[in-house]
Amino acid sequence: MTHIRIAYMPLATYPEAIADEAIGAAAALAGSLGCALGVTTFEVHLPRKSSGLGDLLIDIPGLVQASEERSKAECHRLQGLVRRVTSSHPLNVQCAARKVAWGLEPDEAAAEARYFDLALLPWSGETKAAQDMAQAVVFGSGRPAILVPPTARPAPLEHIAIAWDGSRVAARALGDALPLLAEGGRISVLTVRDEKPLSGPDLAGALASSLQKRGFNAAPVESALGNRTIAEALQDTALSSGAKLLAMGGFGHSRVRDFVLGGATKGILTQLRLPILLAH
Repeated sequence: MTHIRIAYMPLATYPEAIADEAIGAAAALAGSLGCALGVTTFEVHLPRKSSGLGDLLIDIPGLVQASEERSKAECHRLQGLVRRVTSSHPLNVQCAARKVAWGLEPDEAAAEARYFDLALLPWSGETKAAQDMAQAVVFGSGRPAILVPPTARPAPLEHIAIAWDGSRVAARALGDALPLLAEGGRISVLTVRDEKPLSGPDLAGALASSLQKRGFNAAPVESALGNRTIAEALQDTALSSGAKLLAMGGFGHSRVRDFVLGGATKGILTQLRLPILLAH
């Protein structure tokens, strides 16, 4: 029996949607990965609270209804955008809309993502809805999530980079990324000197050797931190090596929806320059 890999893309519509370019890039990446695509657009339901005398001055119910109608219209528009972007790819694309209370979209997306192989998350560092969605899916779904910037271009995944520190989450990211690698593709194992104490010498070489024994074309790539942040160093090294995707472990814990992210993960979430697979 042939197995089909299905990617999941959740799209918020309120108070603003993510830029069309990022959504288009994420949808196109599904085709490059050979994935079918399940898209959920979230139509917002806003609370209706009376403000007493204020209702005589401002039509609060009318404003709420207008916002909900814009959200519903945006759901239809975004589904059309995804279908247009994927029309030239032999993809099976299924779109659905769900109406949820405002603020619950990220949690609903995290729960829904568990029924798919991976999540594709259009990214914008300036859009809070994108950040909330990414944090919820990365840390709450249990599935690998790929953050996709609007600058990403669809291409076969013939070269991936793995940010390697020997940790559990890095191993999880590696395991999640390997099935996405094109047949005969390359793996660059990245380590950065002078950033933090590593658990042993030549970690990158040890992993590359292990991958080679398993039939993968893998090589260690070490770089110096210099005056860069760890996020800059990792992305610089991945891009200069020619990688089309960077896989790394995501660190974080939750307290009333606040996430405290590890340094590399936090930096990656601030400015994305290539698709990043985050595993937790």
